Amino acid sequence: MPQTALTTLAHAIDLDLLEEAYRRTRKDGAVGIDGQTAEAYTENLEANLRALLERAKSGTYRAPPVRRVHIPKADGSKTRPIGIPTFEDKVLQRAVAMVLEAVYEQDFRDCSYGFRPGRSAHQALQVLWKGLMDLGGGWVLELDIERFFDALDHQKLREILRQRVRDGVLLRLIGKWLEAGVLEEGSLVHPETGTPQGGVISPLLANVFLDTVLDAWFEDVVRPRLRGRALLVRYADDAVMVFASEEDARRVWKVLAKRFEKYGLSLHPEKTRLLHFGRPSPRGPRPETFDFLGFTHYWGRSRRGKPAVLRKTARDRFTRSLRAIAQWCRRQRHLPLVEQHRELGRKLRGHYAYYGITGNQPALSRLRHETQRVWRKWLDRRSQRVRMTWERFWRVSARYPLPPARVVHSVYRLVAKP
Repeated sequence: MPQTALTTLAHAIDLDLLEEAYRRTRKDGAVGIDGQTAEAYTENLEANLRALLERAKSGTYRAPPVRRVHIPKADGSKTRPIGIPTFEDKVLQRAVAMVLEAVYEQDFRDCSYGFRPGRSAHQALQVLWKGLMDLGGGWVLELDIERFFDALDHQKLREILRQRVRDGVLLRLIGKWLEAGVLEEGSLVHPETGTPQGGVISPLLANVFLDTVLDAWFEDVVRPRLRGRALLVRYADDAVMVFASEEDARRVWKVLAKRFEKYGLSLHPEKTRLLHFGRPSPRGPRPETFDFLGFTHYWGRSRRGKPAVLRKTARDRFTRSLRAIAQWCRRQRHLPLVEQHRELGRKLRGHYAYYGITGNQPALSRLRHETQRVWRKWLDRRSQRVRMTWERFWRVSARYPLPPARVVHSVYRLVAKP
């Protein structure tokens, strides 16, 4: 019933659903303000879940504040605040998210890929790549919502939720999470806007909000008024629009800021930009490049020598990955070689698992080469008597080889097996 506001949903949250929510909740995550671990909660699991269910249904559940920590951003210059709920709060948030997903997954537009079951960043990248190739590049409008998770308007979110969900139990729980507060360095604050990054329910609420603000507006209002073809790809609060016509692109760019201001959001004035990404010509200017989901998109040549959109690891992501590897090598240089080799192999394979896409082989090989360089550097510094020369390091590397660069997500395999 996509056009109906549902009034009875809380009955779907029972003991069985809480047990499934518990099963899906990470057990090795950081602890919240109460310090309770997953192991401690599991010792009396059934009684804890029954008590949690009773408090949630009766309205006596009190959402604890989230513990805020800061992690470095991709460029290393700033930090990103992350909120860590308690383990029990994570379980209840997971249960509510499972119920709401059943409602909203049928409503969400196909252009949305972030934090949705069965969808991934690589699918978003593939759709964007295919759209760019079909349009011959066109005009690209990069969207950067300034501090989205901190600026999300609570009242606007409640209005959007009530269009589909009017169950008092669920709305009351969501309201408690929005107003629970943030504990940072012993100080408790209650922000009037925003939803903590790191909360289990936050990605779903963000998708519900942006589906109305951006996705539905683009598909139902903007696209029918355009003269040429256009494409929107969104992953959480990162989005890219592609237009075949410059006139269409500039018209949308002109009204985009007003659309977001209507819902209490603002676009970053420097990171939101319109660029020409047309197919390169021998006499024309070199096409610009843009970043999306950790990849720099640019025009290059395919295997057959024809112009093609290629992707490579964005510079800030490459630097972040290499810096993390270098710091690990410095701190763990005392470990036996076999343990260092095993951990470095895991790090590189994890990097390949995300960045290993067609056309990115040079960047993958470069990271492997730089990893060898920093590994030798810190092996050389763990002893003042025995030097780790390059000649000696190559003998060590022959015995403990790092995994070779590997394209995990191949465009050609996708074409062969759609």
